[in-house]
Amino acid sequence: MPLDIDFVRAQFPAFSEPSLQGQAFFENAGGSYTCGPVIERLTRYYTQRKVQPYGPYEASHLAGAEMDEARTRLAAILGVEGDELSFGPSTTQNTYVLAQAFRQWLTPGEAIVVTDQDHEANSGPWRRLAEDGVEIREWKIDPATGHLDPEALEPLLDDKVRLVCFPHCSNVVGEINPVTEITAIAHAAGAFVCVDGVSYAPHGLPNVGDLGPDIYLFSAYKTYGPHQGCMVIRRTLGELLPNQAHFFNADTLYKRFTPAGPDHAQIAASAGMADYLDLLCDHHGGPKADAAARGGFVHDLMRAHEQALLQPLLDAVKDRNDLRLIGPADAGRRAPTVALALNRPAGPVAADLASHGIMAGGGDFYAVRPLRAMGIDPDQGVLRLSFTHYTSEAEIAQLLDALDAVL
Repeated sequence: MPLDIDFVRAQFPAFSEPSLQGQAFFENAGGSYTCGPVIERLTRYYTQRKVQPYGPYEASHLAGAEMDEARTRLAAILGVEGDELSFGPSTTQNTYVLAQAFRQWLTPGEAIVVTDQDHEANSGPWRRLAEDGVEIREWKIDPATGHLDPEALEPLLDDKVRLVCFPHCSNVVGEINPVTEITAIAHAAGAFVCVDGVSYAPHGLPNVGDLGPDIYLFSAYKTYGPHQGCMVIRRTLGELLPNQAHFFNADTLYKRFTPAGPDHAQIAASAGMADYLDLLCDHHGGPKADAAARGGFVHDLMRAHEQALLQPLLDAVKDRNDLRLIGPADAGRRAPTVALALNRPAGPVAADLASHGIMAGGGDFYAVRPLRAMGIDPDQGVLRLSFTHYTSEAEIAQLLDALDAVL
């Protein structure tokens, strides 16, 4: 059964908002629309449960239970244990906290591998550990294509490497990296693996348990939810790293790497993301049991719809002589995050598209390193056109007409 786009869009209040009518949203990589179940849960929490959670009275009990529900249900969809998923204010902040834990754990001379394909959030915090004598080794992309070759990783690995960091897919290159293959290479060398899934998770939550990395990071506000960073840390690594939270929280895995007090309401509202995925699964006749299987069913629904819409866009731009398509021209190999290097600054072009009802962005998108590696001036930036499964064929047609008019 193909994705029922009318049903999908009915779950997002933005599509019935009068002020947004006629405008097509193509900056989803910066943050998605929020689904109705998340908004409903957030409203309920702020109106009925805005008390200190986990207390002995009813409102407090319900507040804590809903926070626990969010963690338990999302972890099950991700194929990990409930306490292996934690929440923080953002993925950038979560990565920074993790880097501080590694700073304490590593000794001078030990090494971390990073890429020049990453968003700065999964690169900068790790690179700063060089200040403490940690060796930083860079796994470089192909400057012509942005491709990250797994075979180029192996020469960087030896018994000094403790961690390999890379993106599931880049927020400008878009190519989907083979996480399981790369993880196996790193694990065989004795290294742990940290995957930035921020640019992949909006297109279907992955089964992290099956993929195999030790850390998997993504942002709830890019996966139809509230402004939270979601962080999977598998137990073996999580218990090995030094506690970053209050000393009395050291024995609770999901609290060890969240030093600040959590945003109770937004964590509780994150359960609405699971509600939404369940709605999609049931409406499309998906499996009835096993959260990971249901999540996988929805993942495949989303990906099939996105690929069908993405290929016409790639075909329309790949052979133009006034721009450079970053990443593969095959929709099956990438996420629907399409960066175009133009022969002029990208920001004004994005502004021109707005007059045609296209909401998109132009800039470096915190991907300064990959842009420079591919010979693109970050000050000129790229035009980024990013969509997700709630995008319609009509909106793709609107985008293609607008591109022709503006370019």
